[in-house]
Amino acid sequence: MKKRVAVCCSPLLVALWAAAVVCWAPLLEASMEAEELHLPGGVYGPESIAFDCRGEGPYAGVSDGRILKWKGPALGWTLFAVTSPNREGKECNGEPETEPACGRPLGLKFDHSSSSSSSSSCELYIADAYYGLLAVGPHGGLARQLASSAHGVPLRFTNALDIDSQNAAVYFTDSSTLFQRRVWVSSIMKGDKTGRLLKYDLRTKNVTVLLNGLAFPNGVALSTNSSFLIMAETGTLRILKFWLKGPKTHTAEIFAELERFPDNIKRTNNGDFWIAMNTARGKLETQTWTGESRGVTLQHGEVKIPWLRGDPVAVKLDERGAVKGMLDGGDGQALESVSEVEESRGRLWIGSAVKPYIGLIING
Repeated sequence: MKKRVAVCCSPLLVALWAAAVVCWAPLLEASMEAEELHLPGGVYGPESIAFDCRGEGPYAGVSDGRILKWKGPALGWTLFAVTSPNREGKECNGEPETEPACGRPLGLKFDHSSSSSSSSSCELYIADAYYGLLAVGPHGGLARQLASSAHGVPLRFTNALDIDSQNAAVYFTDSSTLFQRRVWVSSIMKGDKTGRLLKYDLRTKNVTVLLNGLAFPNGVALSTNSSFLIMAETGTLRILKFWLKGPKTHTAEIFAELERFPDNIKRTNNGDFWIAMNTARGKLETQTWTGESRGVTLQHGEVKIPWLRGDPVAVKLDERGAVKGMLDGGDGQALESVSEVEESRGRLWIGSAVKPYIGLIING
């Protein structure tokens, strides 16, 4: 199935950030076909997308706890890995109450550092909401657990990650120490600020807490030279910049302020960042939300954003925070819940926490 969407530069978005003085045009064709790569067997929620060291995939973690690999139209989706050792005998049907036993893989990233010599050591790192930080080899199977706690506090809602291969580190987020994924709405509604940004040292196997007191930390992505990372703090509708090198090392500052919930962040080959702005329009229709936060009024399932033109579901920023482009969902159902945008080989691959497919937009 194909849907019409727009990818464009928006003057209104440019005005949101003082650093945004130039809008890159053309980014991609203004009107494109969005395809839906449907998942098998009634599963849903391909929140994060990854490609291995040979460019194969995409791989995606889905609602029943499996990580699937796309092998083309002829073979379709195949099982690649699982994160839980407790699946046997359990009804892993993707329902929220089954997640603690079956696992729920969220953030995915292959370590491409050895891809120039051999793909045999290309490992997939996984942030599982219930089983912490894990890794699995290029042939898949049961992932091994790398970290389940930090400074004596269990990882309760492991969410997203990125890999610094040069410095042998994995940076990842724990969205809450109080609320698990299956009750994530409670974390947002109660203003929970127990989330953490963490670092896993691949050499020493130690976990360090870099930032705590965060309101639902979510997607994380490193800069090209690993001098800083940016992280989505969903509960405050902003993107934070955390310095890893230089005179500001281990300090944080605001990188961008948004008017929709930021989710996963993926860096492009040229160093820009795609930030998914998960409107969750379909999800909000089932909730009764009241209150106001940073100009966004949530009332009776509606999100009212007076300054917005169109329906931005993702924004592309460069390393200075300048706006490079926007993905417009067109107020339709196809892109009503965008958790991630992965740009690869002239394509945009679109993840979602609730949809039964991966979206695909081909440039031209």
